[in-house]
Amino acid sequence: MTTIALLVSTRKGAWIFRADAMRTTWAVDGPHFLGHIISHLVLDPRDQITLLAAAKTGHLGPTIFRSTDWGSTWQEAARPPAFAKAPEGEAGRAVDHTFWLTPAHSNEPNVWYAGTSPQGLFRSADGGMTWAAFSSINDDPQYREWMGSEKDGTPDGPKLHSIIVDPRDPSHLYFGMSGGGVHESLDRGETWRVLITGMGVVEGYDFDPSKPTFHDPHCLRICPSNPNRIYQQNHCGIYRIDRPSECWVRIGRNMPKEVGDIGFTMTVHPRDDQTAWVFPMDGTAVWPRTSPDGKPAVYRTQDGGETWQRKDAGMPREQAWWTVKRQAMCCDSHDPVGLYFGTTSGELWISRDEGRNWQCIAQHLPEIYAVEAAVL
Repeated sequence: MTTIALLVSTRKGAWIFRADAMRTTWAVDGPHFLGHIISHLVLDPRDQITLLAAAKTGHLGPTIFRSTDWGSTWQEAARPPAFAKAPEGEAGRAVDHTFWLTPAHSNEPNVWYAGTSPQGLFRSADGGMTWAAFSSINDDPQYREWMGSEKDGTPDGPKLHSIIVDPRDPSHLYFGMSGGGVHESLDRGETWRVLITGMGVVEGYDFDPSKPTFHDPHCLRICPSNPNRIYQQNHCGIYRIDRPSECWVRIGRNMPKEVGDIGFTMTVHPRDDQTAWVFPMDGTAVWPRTSPDGKPAVYRTQDGGETWQRKDAGMPREQAWWTVKRQAMCCDSHDPVGLYFGTTSGELWISRDEGRNWQCIAQHLPEIYAVEAAVL
């Protein structure tokens, strides 16, 4: 029997919601890690049983937990992601938290990637129990310059995120840095190249768009049905790139002008590379990070970003000032596709019909940081 599982990460713990293929009645399991900050809870699709949780705890600090029984028991990583110790007399960096978790290619069992705040890239080859720096970027002088100062990062801390493995080739990798741009490797992380052509920078400042430092990608999503196509929700708009092109195209300019194309999150259809969904936020000069005018809505494109349609049936019509963070929107692979997002006010919303209608299935959770869906 088909089961849909939602993995919900919050500021004070994690929850697992389960439903059958109809997605009408949901059983709740949790909280796990009550009181701890959980940035990302991810199921390993290669065995459909292993869970990794990126946690920041009061007494253990930043760490990773692993479960092989769907959260009945958890084991802490023996060596979580950590930067190398700085030479005597030099200022070092410390991992504040692991922000992003990505399972490696299907032919690399037990291999995982992790992105941290401040920006760091790590790899585990033993299912998440021990982690080591991946490639040289963590301490590379050029990358350190692009990462900028920890004080100059995003309001909730600079971070490396959106680690993508090309499903056709485990050597082909992407990641985003906030700030620091988008980067690509064709040799399993031995070398990396910048991929920022066409991306805009914040207007009104003396920012050079050729420098990765000034770029803030919020979320990257590769299309499962066409891995040559990647969508991006950026601090400065919605973009798409079709490889082997080297240039991002700002498809968000086709969004309604009164809404704009600024936001944190997006998700893509598992079988149609023309279809994607975004959740805009208020992109005025003061960046309030709320739904525009307090009227939340998902916007869908079915033509690769040429046009967008508002999808808000079932959502509040006014005075709803929450928004959705970069990891907190996803879809499943069922037919029709189910869509899910969690809000900064602790609500969990679902659509069983690809965004046409929405229903809130949970309220009063802590602020939701991430939502992942799995079909079992």
